[in-house]
Amino acid sequence: MPHAYTDPSGLSRYGWTGALDQAFIEHHEAGLVPARISRVDRGRCTAITSSGPVRATFTAPHPPDPLLTPCTGDWAALRPGAEPHLAALLPRHSAIVRSSASKSSHGQVLAANVDTVVIALSLAAPLDAAKLERLLALAWESGARPVIVLTKADLATDPESVHTEAAALAPGVDILVTSVATGHNIDALAALLHGTTVLLGPSGAGKSTIANALLGEELLATGTVRAQDGKGRHTTVRRELVPLPGGGVLIDTPGLRGISLHDAADGLEQVFAEIEDLAADCRFGDCAHDTEPGCAVQAAIEAGELPERRLRSYRKLQRENAWAASRTDARLRDERANRQKAITSHLRATYRFRDQQP
Repeated sequence: MPHAYTDPSGLSRYGWTGALDQAFIEHHEAGLVPARISRVDRGRCTAITSSGPVRATFTAPHPPDPLLTPCTGDWAALRPGAEPHLAALLPRHSAIVRSSASKSSHGQVLAANVDTVVIALSLAAPLDAAKLERLLALAWESGARPVIVLTKADLATDPESVHTEAAALAPGVDILVTSVATGHNIDALAALLHGTTVLLGPSGAGKSTIANALLGEELLATGTVRAQDGKGRHTTVRRELVPLPGGGVLIDTPGLRGISLHDAADGLEQVFAEIEDLAADCRFGDCAHDTEPGCAVQAAIEAGELPERRLRSYRKLQRENAWAASRTDARLRDERANRQKAITSHLRATYRFRDQQP
């Protein structure tokens, strides 16, 4: 009979496992201690250690790359002392990545080592199908399991019709209609969560309210929404990780105004699986699903089996993802060219110096 895992790190409450123990052996021998990053701000991070939270410094990657920068949910090797310092990050088993809001082509990691992505959408406003598809692509691409939570059922006139609409966009995904005001399905949601859960969704969706209900206390700030459009203010201003009373941890995130995809081809295939399946029956392998003869996708639209809006959304997100990929490729080419220029310049300077020697 196998022995139960004992946690020498004291971090099992935050998701530490035997596999992480093995990955940490080299760092342990170097005198470092394990920690999980709960928050990053002002060039520092809050890291949870076996002796409690500490504020630690970290060295930003050079050249700067947000994908390599510590983020909420990361497991790290910490050098303890009067000025704790983050020495290394452990490999991530999953990461939620969107295109950076900056002009660079880097991706931005919203949360790392996530097991469940809760996509929160308010029933107090009409369902935005395109936004749901984007969030689903983000979630599927991360490697985590998505769960859709339709919040504020107490403010909705027909929540079940919205549930049906969401189910058509996300076959196989668990969808819950919830209300914190009445407590409807909050226990059911808690039962679906395991490991590390992250809350994603637009401002005003009620993410922090849902989080507080799951936590059993008012730990996270909440706010009101504008009556005219149902949009909320950013009451959550940074990503933060907190333990759940029933086990596992929760990461609340600021409302997402922009949800640009970054290298999400696999996520798009999952979200639009029915189009991918239909495309396999097209006459031509490179069918654009437009006016080509023998197009199974267009045949499904004409038969009323596939909404045309769905194909438009698929094309739009594919173009956006391809554009993001091309920007990344261009940046990598420029970085390689700059490195080559630097090497060439150094060699020329060396040769000039040698030529000047007597």
